Amino acid sequence: MPMLELLAPAGSMDALKAAVQNGADAVYLGCGTFNARQSAKNFTPQTLTEAVKYCHVRGVQVHLTLNTLVSDREMPELMELIRHAATVGVDAFIVQDLAVVQLCRQIAPHIPIHGSTQMSIHSLPGVLFCAAMGLSRVVLSRELSRDDIHYITQNSPIEIEVFAHGALCMCYSGQCYLSAAIGGRSGNRGRCAQPCRQSYGYGRWESKHPLSLKDNCLLPYIKELENMGVASIKLEGRMKRPEYVATVTNVYRRVLDGEAVTQNMLSALSAAFNRQGFTDGYYTGQTGQNMFGVREDKYDDAKWLSAARATYEAKENPLVPVGFHAVISREETSLTVTDPEGRTCRVLGPGAEVARTFPLTDEALRERLSKTGGTPYCCQEVTAVIDPGLTLSASNINALRRDALNRLTALRARRDMPALRRPQKAATYAGPKEAPAPVVQVTTKEQITEKLIKMKPAALYVPLHILAQDPIYCHELNRKVRVTAVLPRIVTDHELESIKQQLRTVRDMGVRDVLVGNLGLLLPAREMGMGIRGDYGLNLYNSRSVNLMRELELKSATLSFEMTMPQIRDISKAVPCEILVYGRLPLMVTENCLIKGRNGRCACNLSASKLVDKTGAEFPVIKDGQSCRSILLNGKKLSWLDRQKDLNRLGLWGIRMYFTTESPREVDHVLENYLNPTAFDPGACTRGLYLRGLE
Repeated sequence: MPMLELLAPAGSMDALKAAVQNGADAVYLGCGTFNARQSAKNFTPQTLTEAVKYCHVRGVQVHLTLNTLVSDREMPELMELIRHAATVGVDAFIVQDLAVVQLCRQIAPHIPIHGSTQMSIHSLPGVLFCAAMGLSRVVLSRELSRDDIHYITQNSPIEIEVFAHGALCMCYSGQCYLSAAIGGRSGNRGRCAQPCRQSYGYGRWESKHPLSLKDNCLLPYIKELENMGVASIKLEGRMKRPEYVATVTNVYRRVLDGEAVTQNMLSALSAAFNRQGFTDGYYTGQTGQNMFGVREDKYDDAKWLSAARATYEAKENPLVPVGFHAVISREETSLTVTDPEGRTCRVLGPGAEVARTFPLTDEALRERLSKTGGTPYCCQEVTAVIDPGLTLSASNINALRRDALNRLTALRARRDMPALRRPQKAATYAGPKEAPAPVVQVTTKEQITEKLIKMKPAALYVPLHILAQDPIYCHELNRKVRVTAVLPRIVTDHELESIKQQLRTVRDMGVRDVLVGNLGLLLPAREMGMGIRGDYGLNLYNSRSVNLMRELELKSATLSFEMTMPQIRDISKAVPCEILVYGRLPLMVTENCLIKGRNGRCACNLSASKLVDKTGAEFPVIKDGQSCRSILLNGKKLSWLDRQKDLNRLGLWGIRMYFTTESPREVDHVLENYLNPTAFDPGACTRGLYLRGLE
C-alpha cells in the first residue's frame, strides 16, 4: 500500500519552508490571482520558480492551486501562468473550473490535475465524472463521513484526497455565495470575506455564531484513513502564519510515522489555532451544536512561537539520505554521491599524497563525509577504495563533498520539460435574438398556481420529491406544462438509490428532463435516460465551460449569478442559456441543519426560520428537499422584471423566476409583474451582481 501523503499549506515562502522542514511530502500554494486564497501572501512567477526548486531539492512536491472561476477576459493570463508553472516544474494543478481543467490538459498534458474541494465532489459518480475528464485525484467535500469516504476510496479509479485539519466552511465549498452577495467578494473567485464568522441571531440579531464551525481535526483517524486507501491528507492554512504550518505539519508527520496520538500533540495543535476546540463531527457523523465555535485567543504564546520557528529557521532538517563512494589514489581522487532516486554526481579532486604518519582510513573518511550540516542531505552510507599508505587533507575532502552535493542539488532541482502545446481556441456560439422565454422554479407544491400553469412557461422546475410523492398529480401537471424535476444539489452515495427510484417514478409519469446543480449527478441522470439542464451550482462562468456543456449534451445551462450583464451578453451560448432574474438567491447549502442549530431540535418540517445580522439584514432559511440540509437565502429578492428590454439583448434562451418563501398569492403577483412590469423597489429588491460585479 502506498504511503499516505502529507500535503501542507504554503501561503508564503516562510510557510513553505516551515512545511518542508517539518516533514511535508508535498505543499500546495497559489501564484497570482487564480487561487482561492488571494488574501494570502502567495507567490509571484519569480518566487514560484524558487519555491519549486527549494521543494524538489528536498524531495517535496509542489501542487499549484488554480481553484477559482475564471472569466473569458482572464483566459490569456491564465494560460501564461499554466505555461510558466509547467516550465518551472510544478507537480500538479488543483482546479475548480472545468474550463481550467481543459486548458491544463491542452497546454501541459504531462502534469496531473487534482479536482479542488471547490468542485463540490461528494459522491462516487462525481469522482467518476472527474476521472472521465482526465483528473488523477479529487479532493472530497469536507462534510463526508468515514463511511462515505470509505465507499468512495474502495471504488474510485483515481486518487482521493481528504482535508484532515483546519478551518471548516459552513457551506459546501464551491456553493457559497454569501460573501459575494453581501460584499461583492466571491469565494469562487478567491476573495471570501468570511461573513460566516460574524454574529447572527434567529429572528433578531444576537451575539451568536450559528455559521462559525470549529476547525476540523482528524489526527486520531490517520491510520484509519490510510487503511481506507486515501492517497493524501490535506492540512488547511494558506492564510495562517508559518509557525502554525510548522506545528501542524510536525504533529501530523509524527503520527504518520507511527507515533501514538498524545495530549501534548493535541495541545500543540490547540496552541497553534483553535475555535473553542476542534471537531470531527462530519467524519464521525455527529453533526450539531457541538461543532460550532469561534476564535477566542487574545494573546500569542511567545514560547510556542519561538519553538515553532526553531524547527525551520535554525537549521536544515536532514531530509534526503545520500550515499557516497570515494576512490582515492596517487593519480586522482573521485567522489560520487547518489540520492534515493538513483541520481548520481561524480566530482574529481587532486591525487592523494603519501602519508608521513597516519594513512587515511575508511572510518576517518566516513566521519569527514558525514558532516553534511547546513545542507538538505544526511549521509546514509560511505564506501571507499583507498590505495594503501595515502592521505588526503580534510580541506580537500570537504571540498569534494561540497562540490558533489552542490551538483546533486542542481540535478535534483531540474525537471525534464516536455514540449508544451498550444491550447485550442474556444468556439463562440451566438444566442437567440428573440426575447428569452419565462422559466419558473418553485419550492413547494402550493406555489404551482393556476395562473402559473396558464402562463405556460418554457420550463417549470419542480423539486423531484414533490413530483415523486404524487405520481398522478405529476402526470396531470406534465400534460399541462413542461415539467423539469429539480435534483438536490447535494446527494451522497447512500442517498443516490432513493433519488434514482424517484426518477423512475416521475419518468413513468412523462417527465423527461432534470435540473442538475452538481457534477456528481450528471452520470446518474444520464443513466436514468433523462435530459439534463444545468443549474447555477455548476458555476458556469466562461465560454469554455459553457462549450463543455454542449459536449456533455446538456439541453440548457444556467449561467453563474456572479457574472455581470456584459459578461453574460458576450459569453458563448453553446447551449441554450438562462439566468435568474427574480427571487431570493440561494447563498449557502449546509450539511448542518440551521433550524436545528437554533435550539438543538429539528423543526425544519414545521416552519421556516431566518438569520439576522447586526445590520438588521435578514436571511431566510429553508429546508433542502427531503434532507435536513439547509439553504440560506438572501433577504432581498433579486429582480429584473422591470428591465426585460435589457434582458432581451443578452442572447438568452430563458429568464428564471425562482420562488422560495413566496405564498401562492405572492407567486401570482410576481407573474403579473412579469407580464406587466412595475417600478423597481430598492427597499425590498436588489439587482444582485449583474450590475455591480465582484471586486
